Amino acid sequence: MLETTVRRPAVLWSAFLLVHAWLGFVGLTHPTLPWGDVTRQYSSWVQNALAGDVVGVSQPWVYPLVALVPMLAAMVLGPQLYGVGWLLVVVVTNAVVLAYLLARTGPGARLGSLRITAAWWWIGFMLFLGPVALGRIDVTTVAIAIIALLVAQHRPVVAGALLALATWIKVWPAVLVAAIVVAIRKRASAAISFVVTAIAIGLVVLGVGSGANSLGFISQQSSRGLQIEAPISTIWMWIAFLDPASASVKYIRSINTFQVVGSGIDTASAVMTPLLVVASAALLTLGFVVMRSGARPAHLLAPLSLAIVVGLLVFNKVGSPQFVLWIAAPVVLGIVTQGRRFLAPAMLALGIAAVTQIFYPFGYDALLVLQPGMLVVLTLRNVALVVLLGVAVRMVWRLRRHPGSARSTKDSLERQVT
Repeated sequence: MLETTVRRPAVLWSAFLLVHAWLGFVGLTHPTLPWGDVTRQYSSWVQNALAGDVVGVSQPWVYPLVALVPMLAAMVLGPQLYGVGWLLVVVVTNAVVLAYLLARTGPGARLGSLRITAAWWWIGFMLFLGPVALGRIDVTTVAIAIIALLVAQHRPVVAGALLALATWIKVWPAVLVAAIVVAIRKRASAAISFVVTAIAIGLVVLGVGSGANSLGFISQQSSRGLQIEAPISTIWMWIAFLDPASASVKYIRSINTFQVVGSGIDTASAVMTPLLVVASAALLTLGFVVMRSGARPAHLLAPLSLAIVVGLLVFNKVGSPQFVLWIAAPVVLGIVTQGRRFLAPAMLALGIAAVTQIFYPFGYDALLVLQPGMLVVLTLRNVALVVLLGVAVRMVWRLRRHPGSARSTKDSLERQVT
């Protein structure tokens, strides 16, 4: 009876709306201002843009210019209700994802059952992550990325175009294109579609007068220091707690964030970006080797995408809490395509989301003053990210085939899915 109830679309839609309403309420009303970026920063950018001072056009901006589109859409109810307008934009955006997941859920169909499971997981993941799951521009890119990964095998042109659009909102989805190019057979179609769409959008951006500012987000990000939530920063957070003379937490007003400062941090900050590139290249090379061994694309894309996305988090010097939301895209794909085989990373991702919500937003003040209990929570979250990266890499590696083992590997994987 319970199983039948939770698989009804009406129940899913009700849970979807309740979770969004709750996260919006907390984000807009909690004293820690979880949606402060939305109601203060996004709203300010939009109002300035409407007055003629367009970020990304008249000045460099931390995001690609298309990110301004959903921000502008949130002005639908006016500046006084900008936060509510943002919630409406997010609900509509995520509703498209849920509608797509439910559109192919025929009664009794295994694929339909897995899609419903993925939908429940995704709703739960957002609830566990908390208000930051909806209160940043990342939510729009994740929604696009989920659909792009789901259609990649059969509609690579659509996937490439969608990811190009998402990349012009925030850069991270570009790594999913690289994973798709490695893991699917129609890789040329996806790559060409991505490049053509990205160039077309870039020409439009240049057409509105952005000039060199159209790529200002690159310099804006590369010049940043170590944000306190980043895995690498955990070392200096503990140093700051044990020896305040050697390291400390500092608020950087120009980018509205907290960073660690102290001995050795400049070197670490300079190293992280090249290390991120090397790690991503190594993961893609691993995927290529496994693919060449005869691994099935339908089984490779999800763990490879998960590995490279989690790699972005592990080796990122920014590490903002909302980055955890990126994990949703490959995990949803993994649940839909592989079922129980993706149980371990799916459960681990839920744990990472829940622990992230503990220190942001509710424990953030304690984290800023280096309260040891909250430092432990942050450390556990960052260790869990490294573990999830290891799990994803292991899943990719285990898909490699040895000569003569193709049939047995296929049968084993099919049994795990069912």
